[in-house]
Amino acid sequence: MSNVTAFLDRPAATPVRHLRPLPPLAEQTPVAAAAPRPQAAPRGFALYVGIDELKAAVDGVSLPVLVDALRRTIAELAPSAETYAAVALAPQQAGGRDIDVVRLALHEPAAVARTKAHSDEQAEAARGVVVDISRKRVIIDGESAALTFKEFELLQYLVLREGRTIERAELVSSLWDADDADAPGERTIDVHVRRLRSKLGAFQDIVRTVRGVGYRFDRHADVSVRYGAGAPSPDRF
Repeated sequence: MSNVTAFLDRPAATPVRHLRPLPPLAEQTPVAAAAPRPQAAPRGFALYVGIDELKAAVDGVSLPVLVDALRRTIAELAPSAETYAAVALAPQQAGGRDIDVVRLALHEPAAVARTKAHSDEQAEAARGVVVDISRKRVIIDGESAALTFKEFELLQYLVLREGRTIERAELVSSLWDADDADAPGERTIDVHVRRLRSKLGAFQDIVRTVRGVGYRFDRHADVSVRYGAGAPSPDRF
């Protein structure tokens, strides 16, 4: 410690301001160690039951009867357990499965997060084009485009090879079987591309014609591609 004090007290060619000798180690304020985080432990559970009054009546019971039966069962199995029942109310026209409506009405975290993600997805889909490879669909300005299976396959083939110009012959041989009576020729593939473009509307330029060669998928700011789990891997060049 004396070495540090002597160094700070030593005259310098240029005056040094605001330097003070360090206090002895015994007088220094110890740095508080971070408190260990308490380990989480189960404190109970929530059981969500999806059934409306009409379905319960068909089964010969009612919601109050079901709640009371569950409470009595728990009291018999674990007399020290505390119970609290909340009935989820939702508009009669609310769609979806009963269990999902219940989870959302009672603000179950996972259900709320999923609903928010779905809302964000819808907001994104409301702008421009979404090519959803995993669900085999195209959404244009929030509406599903009425593409046929073969039209989607054609678009998907180009999307998965983004940045590469695909020759007409490759499209025909890759998307149609050799013995398919409906298989187009290298020139009649243009008819299929034209039909696809007509359904893409204002965004038809994402399927670009490369004169004398074939077609290429051109992405721009209003286009997004969702691959999802299990979707084919894209090959970009």
